[in-house]
Amino acid sequence: MKVLVTGANGFVGRAVVQRLLAEGDTVIGAVGPGAPGGSSGANCTTVSLDLRNDFSIPAALTEPVDAVIHLAAVALSKAADRDPALAWKVNAEGTAKLTAALVAAAASWETQPLFVLASTADVYAWQARPIKEEDCVQPSTPYATSKLAAELAAWQAARCGGLRVIVARPFPHSGAGQDESFWIPARARLLRFIQDRGGVAVPVGDLTAVRDFLHVDDVADAYALLLRRGRPGEVYNLASGRAVTLDEIHTRLEELLDISPKREVDASQVRREARPYLVGDAAKLRAATGWSPRRTLDDILRGILDAQTH
Repeated sequence: MKVLVTGANGFVGRAVVQRLLAEGDTVIGAVGPGAPGGSSGANCTTVSLDLRNDFSIPAALTEPVDAVIHLAAVALSKAADRDPALAWKVNAEGTAKLTAALVAAAASWETQPLFVLASTADVYAWQARPIKEEDCVQPSTPYATSKLAAELAAWQAARCGGLRVIVARPFPHSGAGQDESFWIPARARLLRFIQDRGGVAVPVGDLTAVRDFLHVDDVADAYALLLRRGRPGEVYNLASGRAVTLDEIHTRLEELLDISPKREVDASQVRREARPYLVGDAAKLRAATGWSPRRTLDDILRGILDAQTH
């Protein structure tokens, strides 16, 4: 299978490319302009893709592909908060332009490629139980709103252009190599700094929030399986179903580093827009593909800590 992966040099993109190559697929990795390429070799090439540039998008689709995994996005919620217009332009408008260009290209290729969109669990309404795909969507942040708009753009291309679309809604995921703007790598770096400097206190926000964290490699496995076993026209949650509080994660990081600093609440770290509970039900994905997460929370935390020592 020949697969175009957008955002191929990103955190999830790198894992997805490696997973597809391990499956024997041919990968075209689309990376942002000026960004370093990812893997390269006989079965992997790189093209430039700027979702804000109307000329760049069709230029990335000159070669027929069997599928597209669309990961490129403004992926950090804080970044979308700072610049909602940019998040909308990249995530919503960019996806609309990419799907339209893919429909046009597929007509000339005389094929029907599969389009797998990486959305987010943040599109769902707040609730205090594991979320299923049929639950209400009600985005409450600029990031989530832009991603739901990306979903609508993909479904419009499916209805009007015949594009075969699968929407994946991953729940929070992490692992070695994730940008330290994200919560777990940021906490790990801060606690390692305290360990190195002999600090006795650590600033914290609200650690009562409950989350469902996946290892990035389990997310990559899910995308690879959706290419082969997912059903076009469907939405699939990518989730472990394991509920864990931020306090438990923080405590485990302290244990792994063998430190016990005093926690001091820092009001600037409390995000009022952050939902108190976000856990998913991935029974639909499991039934369709046989997928289940194989890595533990400790695998995530140890991987991040080990990567930060290099």
